[in-house]
Amino acid sequence: MLVVGLTGGIGSGKSAAADEFARLGATVVDTDAIARQLTERGGTALPQIERLFGREFVRDGEMDRQRMRQRVFADASAKKALEGLLHPLIREESTRRTAAAAGPYVVQVVPLLFESPDYRRRVDRVLVVDAPEDLRIARVRARSGLAEDEVRAIMRTQATREARLAAADDVIDNAGTLEALHKQVAALHQKYLQFRRP
Repeated sequence: MLVVGLTGGIGSGKSAAADEFARLGATVVDTDAIARQLTERGGTALPQIERLFGREFVRDGEMDRQRMRQRVFADASAKKALEGLLHPLIREESTRRTAAAAGPYVVQVVPLLFESPDYRRRVDRVLVVDAPEDLRIARVRARSGLAEDEVRAIMRTQATREARLAAADDVIDNAGTLEALHKQVAALHQKYLQFRRP
C-alpha cells in the first residue's frame, strides 16, 4: 500500500487538499483529527492530561486547547510532556487506520511530519502543500481569530518553508484558487495510482 505523507505549514491548505484526495477515493488518515479525538470528551488521553497538567487543563470534559496552547508555547518542558503523551497514541491509531485502509493508497496528513526523526520510514512519498507566508497568516487569522503574533509563534515551531520544499517528493502550490488546488490533486491522484504497490 502506497503511503503519502501530506504536510505543510499552518494555513497552507492541507485540509482542502486532503478533502479532495478523499473525494477521489484515497484513504485519508488525519493525525490532527486523531489528536482531537484523543483530547475531546471521552478521549483516552484526558486522564493523563489531567494527571500531568492539572484539572484546570480539562474543561467541560475535554482539553482546554487555548490554555494548553499558552502553556506549551511558554514552557518547553510542558510541550515535551504533551508530545510524549500524545504522539505515541496518535502514531498507534494512525498505523491502525493505515493498515485497515480500503482506498487504493493512503494519504497521512501530518502537520509536523519533518519534526518526526523517522518520518521517511513511515511514508513512501512526501507531499508538501505550499503557500506564501502572508497568505497563510491571513487564512489562519480568518479561520481561527488568532492574532498575527500568535500565528507567527506557531510558525516558528514548525519546519521552515525552505526545509519542507527541499524534502518534498511532490509539491502543491496553493497560492491560487480552490479549483487550481483541485487540478493539482487530480494530477497527483493519477500519479499515485500508478505508483501504488500491490
